[in-house]
Amino acid sequence: MSTWLASSFLSKDRIVAKPGFNRWLVAPAALAVHLCIGQVYAFSVFNLPLTKVLGVTESLPEDWKLTELGWIFSLAIMFLGLSAAFAGKWLEQVGPRVTMFCSALCFSGGFFIAAAGIALHAIWLLYLGYGVLGGIGLGLGYVSPVSTLIKWFPDRRGMATGLAIMGFGGGAMIGAPLGVLLMKHFASATSVGVAETFMTMGGIYLVFMMIGAFTIRLPEEGWLPVNFQPDTRKNKLITDKHVHVEQVLKTPQFYLLWLVLCLNVTAGIGVLGQASAMSQEMFKDQITPEKAAAFVGMLSFFNMGGRFFWSTLSDYLGRKSTYFTFFMLGCVLYSIVPYTGRMNNVWLFVGCYAVIMSMYGGGFSTIPAYLADIFGTQYVGAIHGRLLTAWATAGVAGPVLVNYLRQSQIDQGVPKADAYNMTMQIMAGILVLGFFCNLGIKAVDEKHHLKHDQVNDEFDTA
Repeated sequence: MSTWLASSFLSKDRIVAKPGFNRWLVAPAALAVHLCIGQVYAFSVFNLPLTKVLGVTESLPEDWKLTELGWIFSLAIMFLGLSAAFAGKWLEQVGPRVTMFCSALCFSGGFFIAAAGIALHAIWLLYLGYGVLGGIGLGLGYVSPVSTLIKWFPDRRGMATGLAIMGFGGGAMIGAPLGVLLMKHFASATSVGVAETFMTMGGIYLVFMMIGAFTIRLPEEGWLPVNFQPDTRKNKLITDKHVHVEQVLKTPQFYLLWLVLCLNVTAGIGVLGQASAMSQEMFKDQITPEKAAAFVGMLSFFNMGGRFFWSTLSDYLGRKSTYFTFFMLGCVLYSIVPYTGRMNNVWLFVGCYAVIMSMYGGGFSTIPAYLADIFGTQYVGAIHGRLLTAWATAGVAGPVLVNYLRQSQIDQGVPKADAYNMTMQIMAGILVLGFFCNLGIKAVDEKHHLKHDQVNDEFDTA
């Protein structure tokens, strides 16, 4: 396999840019992939139609239940984390074109297999297709361009990662209306149009992801931007050394960063899943289901914009200070949210949520640059992949924690409008824990650094 890759058009050597290449052309290649795989955040638009595959106009007893369909998204996120963790090291060996190419095949293939599952009414094919295979495509596509962008933008690491990961946050803004439009187009007296929509979207995403894969480029060894002047200010948290992906697991910094990401995402993803219900229950006479839907759409915008804003700002504030802002400001905002209902202040509620969601997205886009600062750039893709297991953990812990706490409050007779009070206070407490984890992050001990002649040994022999 390695021999074939070395001699093929997918080879890592074939995508090294020639002198004079415009590094800004790498950003659209990354966006082409992330805007596609970000569709996963819009999967919920298919849930209700999938409950009527047999009945078409209404659900039949034999149709799938929402509880069964909910596992598709959960599997996709779980396999995103797992594939990113296990494929990160492979990414550094074979280069971003191979992994983006494989991501395109897996993600689009997941749509095709899921479409077959709908046609055959076999739920396990949806689990296998969109959940497992599509989830693997998500993980490969998520980590593929990140380390490449960091290498191209040593002067703007935060901005570079924000450019790509912003696309993942915004993918739903394209995927949701596209899915609804296609289902409406393909719907008929005998079909809800989901299978046909899956086939079409799979084909569209395959084309755009392949464009990204074949336009990605790597810089030459030792390349630096013209007139680039490294920051001469002493910053112990920004290293010019490298830590091997296997050695990084022996450092306390990796586990502290894992907790930093996990705790930030747990709080954010937990309330994100309840945003619509919370807004309607806290402001029963003011927020209708239609307004709640618009509110959720607005949160997607702030989730996307925050990924670029906060990661770019981190180039000036520093990564550690940016996360301090997430945890301190987030703690205040989570504590305020319950009182907005008592004050009947919808705009304060919306404002708090908008900033919270921007920091939720910003946490994702800032973490790769944080890793590059702490562990160096050579293996950052592999390290980032392993750290994304924190996302998989938070993706389960956050919603479960919020849902069970809310139901527990209601079971004890607490009005629905007040059922989120304890939840938001606990989320604020989670952010306090994140604050202290971030506080504990120091420079990596020199004993973990690779010597200069060790940096490329593994890749030269791969």
